[in-house]
Amino acid sequence: VQLQASGGGLVQTGASLRLSCAASGRTISSYNMGWFRQAPGKEREFVAVLAWSGSTYYADSEKGRFTVSRDNAKNTVYLQMISLRPEDTAVYYCAADQRYNGRRPTEYDYWGQGTQVTVSS
Repeated sequence: VQLQASGGGLVQTGASLRLSCAASGRTISSYNMGWFRQAPGKEREFVAVLAWSGSTYYADSEKGRFTVSRDNAKNTVYLQMISLRPEDTAVYYCAADQRYNGRRPTEYDYWGQGTQVTVSS
């Protein structure tokens, strides 16, 4: 499966953004779709996952602010982000896997190229 992330940009504190992850090659309904982010000088960290079953899991710092969803007809996964903070600044990646539904980057087989989100204070 090939993944293409988009929707990033430069926004002010408190703004909202919706990231998209368009998949091709396979249908995402059979994959666990994760979102990760990586800030400069930091390790890639888990943000959220939407399991193929429809269950969702979020990192503690994102609960209530981020929502992951999918549109099977468009074969696209979304990450809706509200109340953005400067510490949310990072490159955001979407990823897919069929085995683990996990929080570790090593558990994902397929990755998109990333989209930059910058939140100014």
